[in-house]
Amino acid sequence: MSILVNPLSAQDAKAFGKVGVLLGGRSAEREVSNMSGAGVLAALQSKGIDAHPFDPGQRSLAELAAEKFDRVFIALHGRYGEDGSLQGALELLGIPYTGSGVMASSVGMDKITTKIVWLNAGLPTPRYAVLNAQSDLAATAADLGLPLIVKPPHEGSTIGITKVNEAAEFKAAYDTAAALDDSVLAEEFVTGREFTVAILGGGGTARALPVVEIVAPEGNYDYQNKYFTDDTQYFCPAALPEALSEEMRRIAVEAYRALGCDGWGRVDVLLRERDQKPFLLEVNTSPGMTGHSLVPMAARAEGISYEDLCVEILRGARLKLAQPQMKG
Repeated sequence: MSILVNPLSAQDAKAFGKVGVLLGGRSAEREVSNMSGAGVLAALQSKGIDAHPFDPGQRSLAELAAEKFDRVFIALHGRYGEDGSLQGALELLGIPYTGSGVMASSVGMDKITTKIVWLNAGLPTPRYAVLNAQSDLAATAADLGLPLIVKPPHEGSTIGITKVNEAAEFKAAYDTAAALDDSVLAEEFVTGREFTVAILGGGGTARALPVVEIVAPEGNYDYQNKYFTDDTQYFCPAALPEALSEEMRRIAVEAYRALGCDGWGRVDVLLRERDQKPFLLEVNTSPGMTGHSLVPMAARAEGISYEDLCVEILRGARLKLAQPQMKG
């Protein structure tokens, strides 16, 4: 069933007021954010919306306040844009914004805390260990088994990630992740197919779009294959039995709700080969909106254009914290 998107009249476009598209930023994913933001900006402007770019990596919060935006579309990825810090600033400035609020953004950016919440909610996610400089890597490898995945828990899904096939590779993988983060996440490697589920809305109205399957060259869905090459293949809707597709969408929505996500997001899922059991990997609370991005791809499968998707996300812009009534 297609998800209906309300058409946008000239009056509706004007009602959005002055819109800021936040792009660039200071994270390791700045380049991708610039691409996402450029796409969103062009889409909103094509609909007659008074949209303007704003790069918080190059301009101050004082300048953001001075722009007097009526609302902003967050097209930032990674730290300082997707981790709750900017969301907190927008709450203080009283500027409605797209996507999840302070807490959900912060938790979603922390892969370790995300796993704790999901496990507490009874949701499936690969086994893991949290490592520091004093950790016994050999014991961790023996417990989780090889191969395993090593990653920094506060970076984007393909930043600083290493697949460790042999115990001798573990230390170098740890060092790569530790250069980007104070702690390191080691995760059981789940052999199987890779999927992602885009979600729109929040709370009881959160709804999953069609499942996308990701088939990367040699199974390596790294930063280059994710954003800059045409070698990775995507299949949407994914070739899955209907019941399994529905189950994957169901647990993705539950995972999204468990973190308190809002507006839009994307949940990555692995399907274990030996028993066809899905495992939750992570949530993206400010997903990519580039030409290679998966949320627009899933939306197209529902008959929603890129431009209409951007408008739909912008419609959901709001302050998530109750605003106190000032006295005196």
